[in-house]
Amino acid sequence: MAGNYAYVAIDTGGLRIFNVSNPTHPQLVGGLIAGMSIYDVAVSDGYAYMVNNDIGLQVIDVSDPANPQEVGLDTTCQDPHGVAVKDNYAYVADGEEGLQVIDVSDPANPQWVGGCDTSGFASDVAVSGNYAYVADMDAGLQVIDVSDPANPLWVGGYDTIGYGYALGVAVKDNYAYVAGDYAGLQVIDVSDPANPQQAGDCYTGGSAADVAIHGDYAYVADGAKGLQVIDVSDAYDPQWKSGYPTGGSSRNVTVSGNYAYVANDTTGLYVLDLSDPAHPQPVGRCRTDQYAGDVAVKGNYAYMVDDATGLLVIDVSNPANPQRTGTCYTGGYALGVAVSSNYAYVANWSQGLQVINVSNPANPQLAGTCYTGGNAYGVAVSGSYAYMADGTAGLQVINVSNPANPQRVGGCATLENALRVVVNGNFAYVADGGGGLQVIDVSNPANPQRMGGHITAGHASGVAVSGNYAYVADDWWGLAVFNLPQAPRPQITSITHASGAATVYYTNTLPGTNYTLEYCTNLSSGAWQPVGTQPAGGTSASQTDPAAGGAQRYYRVSYQP
Repeated sequence: MAGNYAYVAIDTGGLRIFNVSNPTHPQLVGGLIAGMSIYDVAVSDGYAYMVNNDIGLQVIDVSDPANPQEVGLDTTCQDPHGVAVKDNYAYVADGEEGLQVIDVSDPANPQWVGGCDTSGFASDVAVSGNYAYVADMDAGLQVIDVSDPANPLWVGGYDTIGYGYALGVAVKDNYAYVAGDYAGLQVIDVSDPANPQQAGDCYTGGSAADVAIHGDYAYVADGAKGLQVIDVSDAYDPQWKSGYPTGGSSRNVTVSGNYAYVANDTTGLYVLDLSDPAHPQPVGRCRTDQYAGDVAVKGNYAYMVDDATGLLVIDVSNPANPQRTGTCYTGGYALGVAVSSNYAYVANWSQGLQVINVSNPANPQLAGTCYTGGNAYGVAVSGSYAYMADGTAGLQVINVSNPANPQRVGGCATLENALRVVVNGNFAYVADGGGGLQVIDVSNPANPQRMGGHITAGHASGVAVSGNYAYVADDWWGLAVFNLPQAPRPQITSITHASGAATVYYTNTLPGTNYTLEYCTNLSSGAWQPVGTQPAGGTSASQTDPAAGGAQRYYRVSYQP
């Protein structure tokens, strides 16, 4: 944070600058693509100092936040993970190389002046007075005297290992607050820098990666547990106060005024109102460019699933300036979406199908859910049915005539891992990972039948159908195009009875192709039982049901390539 701007280091996307003058509506105003492995950023006097694990310390002029410009680079650091700036020096946590000190008095020409190896893996650093405090992963907290920046000297340390690593650090008064991974928050008394001692600790429940101190509270970015608020008014007895789940994994946090700004690896920048630390409230949020999954468009709105964020509704009436209008958190990993009428149907990974009412795009609301048994990747809707590509559980068919109470009615196994699905007429076409393209007859939604398929060279991850062609995205072939001739549907022509057995005759068969005969005694029950499967010898065939007896039975024949 600096003034009205939040500066976010994006692992795979460089620097993002957000205007947070109105915390309820943070706005992305500028950015700089700076390569991969961007781990931390510090801002001082109009410059952002960003550690890039591939190339070192980058110095960026942010005097115009809308147009940041790189002005300097120091490549001394080998594995930079954290940075702090004080006076004219940048202090870099440099992995196995320990602490590096870089003179940035001339931002266009940063110069390494000194270093101090630590015994662990330096992941973060804070500077207070004449000391740098390094979160040194498996070596805990290390304290280094930097009164002479050209000759930094190790003076003491404290092993915080517990059940995790020292990943982040903040210092206030005589205490260092360490984000200790699975060990939570560790509070270390550093009043004697040569002999730091543990004062207290607080388990946070997640993976504590970063910490910020404001007033009597420590604010911890706690991985999958989001933001955790801890009362540290008594450093020897810190107490958990509250928490807020941000979705994804919260990696960094900074506090300014009554607001916490949380950087999340999948959901972007979260702004939380901390005026009541016992009840942090989300007031604003702005997406970064991570983990957008599937998208469907209807009218003036695009409906996008964004992994742990859920469903995003975006007004695209002006394609040059799309605006997000609403969000519905789905509670899982939203991977696929289809829209029909006033509802969006979301494939929500292990939580199955989520049906969301989008009649008010500004306020989408969860209407119903249906657990499908697998891992839902993709979804298509046709009529009153949703067809789910459900991973290793194959294709699942769900009756959505009542969106508040969707019900599974049938399913069909595929060869490997159903990832995407489209429906055209009576057939569902499934991109089945290593199983290639699979074609399933869904004319009877309660009993979908696999009709055929084609194994592709690689991994089929997407499918579209137009006319008589299926277009498959395959990671080895690229785009694969398949002709889809209509397979003849077998037709029962007659049934004869003799000696308690029934022989069923059918035509429209393909020689050498398997056909399955099934029966049921009550059509309304839908409880079909197999009689047998056998190949057709020509364009017509027959099978015998030896247990037919004298009771009434209904028969059907299906194609089984």
